[in-house]
Amino acid sequence: MRIGVLTSGGDCPGLNAVIRSVVHRAVTEHGDEVVGVQDGFLGLIEGRTRPLGLEEVTGILTRGGTILGSARVERERMREAVANAHGLAAEVGIDALVAIGGEGTLTAARMFSEAGLPVVAVPKTIDNDIDATDVTFGHDTAVWVATEAIDRLKTTAESHQRVMVVELMGRHTGWITLHAGMAGGAHGILIPERPFDVETVCCMVEERFSRGKKFAIVAVAEGAQPAPGTMRFQHGGTDAFGHQTFGGIGSRLAGEIAQWINKESKPVILGHIQRGGTPTAQDRVLATRFGWHAVEAVHKGAYGHMTALRGTEIHLVPIAEAVAQLKTVPEDRWTEAEAVL
Repeated sequence: MRIGVLTSGGDCPGLNAVIRSVVHRAVTEHGDEVVGVQDGFLGLIEGRTRPLGLEEVTGILTRGGTILGSARVERERMREAVANAHGLAAEVGIDALVAIGGEGTLTAARMFSEAGLPVVAVPKTIDNDIDATDVTFGHDTAVWVATEAIDRLKTTAESHQRVMVVELMGRHTGWITLHAGMAGGAHGILIPERPFDVETVCCMVEERFSRGKKFAIVAVAEGAQPAPGTMRFQHGGTDAFGHQTFGGIGSRLAGEIAQWINKESKPVILGHIQRGGTPTAQDRVLATRFGWHAVEAVHKGAYGHMTALRGTEIHLVPIAEAVAQLKTVPEDRWTEAEAVL
């Protein structure tokens, strides 16, 4: 069998671990040939591939990013590609496709699968917002990076009696901010699921200083929004690929806090540093397991399905189930975090 593998959407620690696992399982156990599709679905459309054997994946386990590259595709071009799904597969000479990606990639994978292309999907996202799996690889690394940043910022904030507003990734869900805020001991955690009152945040910081504390850390997700009528703020519009743009909430909030309590307040925007670098051991293990099970799914003919972690076991779930809704932070998880703020 000739299996194609691609990575699409934003990069994520652990992608190379999946690629490596797919190649090892397919080649050594099943005698398959693996073809790497370059730059995601764009490479599939343009017919750009490279052979992937054991030699090609040697040493990539610990590397961040993806050796296959990634790119976005405009919606109209994607619809045209889906209509020609069989032709694209024939052009690159694959019998099945393993598509690794987040919500957008999974949606495209479902469309190609419904159009008749044999597809098995592997979920990835640092945001941990895929509903059908308990966790996605990449999230643990992103939380570790964010937590380390909060740990480091505490010392400089205390030295200068500052407030540090740390803006973390998370457009529609606040899992990174929730987990890093809890692990790093942030004094305020602001997530998209719970619009915040800027006055309440400022009063919390002011009360902390009034008790003799010398600093405060506020962790805020990039997609967090003020409650209506509390602070004027508008996130960006929509980009060429149909995605809403975010950013600026950390800087705006830092300015509001500085004016309110008359103390220095600094925004720190981690941005894409959360995506890069070596994946944690946990992410490497999960990514490797996903790759192994993706190959097995191909040989079982379980097309239109996605690997998912449920408890400690890997299951196959319909891709349609995975993209039905985002996995947002539930109220009980927020209540747990709130107890230690």
